[in-house]
Amino acid sequence: MDKIKMHFEEEASKYDQIILKLISYYNEMISALIAAIPFEASANIKVIDLGCGTGSIANKVKETFSNAQVTCVDLAENMIEMAKTKLSLYSDVRYQVSDFYRFDFSDSYDVVISSLALHHLINDEDKQGFYSRIYKALSPGGIFYNADVVLASNSHLQDAYIRQWKEFMAKSVSKQEIEKKWIPKYREEDRPARLMDQLAWLGEIGFIDTDVVWKFYNFAVYGGAKSGA
Repeated sequence: MDKIKMHFEEEASKYDQIILKLISYYNEMISALIAAIPFEASANIKVIDLGCGTGSIANKVKETFSNAQVTCVDLAENMIEMAKTKLSLYSDVRYQVSDFYRFDFSDSYDVVISSLALHHLINDEDKQGFYSRIYKALSPGGIFYNADVVLASNSHLQDAYIRQWKEFMAKSVSKQEIEKKWIPKYREEDRPARLMDQLAWLGEIGFIDTDVVWKFYNFAVYGGAKSGA
C-alpha cells in the first residue's frame, strides 16, 4: 500500500487527464454509478466515497443530490487536497486521509460508492472482509456500488479484456508507453478479482438486488443494497 500511495501522490496533479486516457469510457462508467443511486435528488442522504481521488465522483454526487452529506476518503494527501479544491463550493463535505486497511467506519451511510480503488486490496479475503464492513456501515435500505477494474471468468476472456483495453488506450497513448509503463503498473499494483466472484461474495454477505449496471470488458459498475427491514 505504501508503493500505491506514493504512485497516487505523484500522479495527483495530472490524474484527471490520465484517467480519461487509460480507463475505457470513464465518463460513461461514472454516469452509470451515479444513476444507480436510488434516492430523490432532494434527499438528505449520507454518502461516503472510498478512494475519492481528486473528488470528481463526489462532485457529481453533489451536483445530482444537492442535500447529500459527503465524506471523501483517500490514502493520498495530494488527492484529498485536490478534492478540497474541486469541492470548495460545498460546506457539507468531509475529508479523511486513510487507507482501507486502517479505515474505520465511524458512522452509518445511505450510499457507499467507490471508483478504481478497491482493486488495490491485496487478496480476495481482504476484499470480502472490506465488503462486510461496508455492509455493516450501511443504513437499512442503503446501497453500495463500485466502479472498478475486474477480471474475467476464464483466461480466454481475460486475454480479450486486455486486448480491448490496450486498443482503447492506444487512441491517445503510444503503444510503447502502454507496454513499458501502464501494463507493468497494472501487473505490479492492481489486484482485481473476478466479477462473478465478487457478486457472489456480496450475496453471501447479505446484499440484495445485486446487479451489474454497466460493463465494458475489464471495467464494471456493480453492487447491491441492504434490506430496509
